[in-house]
Amino acid sequence: MTDNVMINYRIEGQFSNIRAHSHQEYEIFLFHKGVCRYLIHNQIYDLQPGDILLMDGLALHKPNVPDGSEYIRSHIHFSPEFIEPLLDSINASSLLHVFRSIHHCLIRPTNEEHSRSIEAQFKSMRAIYVDQQLPPEEKIWEIKTMLSQLLIFMNRLGKVSSQKQVNHKHDKAYHAETIASYIQTYFYKKLTIQKIADELSLSKSYVSHVFKEMTGYTVMEYVMATRLQQVKFLLEVEEDKTLEQVANECGFESVSHFSRFFKSHVGMTARSYRQERLEIYIRSDE
Repeated sequence: MTDNVMINYRIEGQFSNIRAHSHQEYEIFLFHKGVCRYLIHNQIYDLQPGDILLMDGLALHKPNVPDGSEYIRSHIHFSPEFIEPLLDSINASSLLHVFRSIHHCLIRPTNEEHSRSIEAQFKSMRAIYVDQQLPPEEKIWEIKTMLSQLLIFMNRLGKVSSQKQVNHKHDKAYHAETIASYIQTYFYKKLTIQKIADELSLSKSYVSHVFKEMTGYTVMEYVMATRLQQVKFLLEVEEDKTLEQVANECGFESVSHFSRFFKSHVGMTARSYRQERLEIYIRSDE
């Protein structure tokens, strides 16, 4: 239909081994059932059924689902360009403020009727999204209209039910977030678990254990995922920088290690990735 929007409804299955990832699209995530601790950047959300996460997509994020646990969710990915013209036409561009300025937040509806309404909207949008009988243009019109209505409802609900940060976190969540924040700040340096533990006045074993328990992946996996995210950013916005400069600025020990890591995790070379992303920008300007 279009590369600018993707809609999934009630996806089942657990992804405890999924890597931290990021994407260009904004995301509306609806948690239906199961057990999930969601990490976005350096914030941990312990999800409850009915919770909604709004995120700009660019921050590293990852669900942590215990092995064997149920995990049912819906999500909508959309590029801002997909919906902006319609929102501008009704003077409602501020509905994207949560994605642009707050970047991510949790909405926890306290009214069951609101929860049912939100799920019904997701279900209806998915039905339109997969309908093979609708002409493509008509399908896009309908999805844009429904998405704008969903954003209006989210905006109203978010004013009374949103949480950027959850207060009174227990020690494990607090320490895991502190570790993530430290890595996000100093990813470009030579980091070891021992160095992180020393800087945060924690034991090495505790740092390893608590981060794995709370986020679902190891400290060094998160270090490398953070470096990879910054690499992608520099490849796109600093096109004059050599691959060696990008690797050095992002904390890789050598350009060969950087090249191997990038290709194994992205599926293409860094050079090809840069060329592909730049071509997308060129096409969008035409």
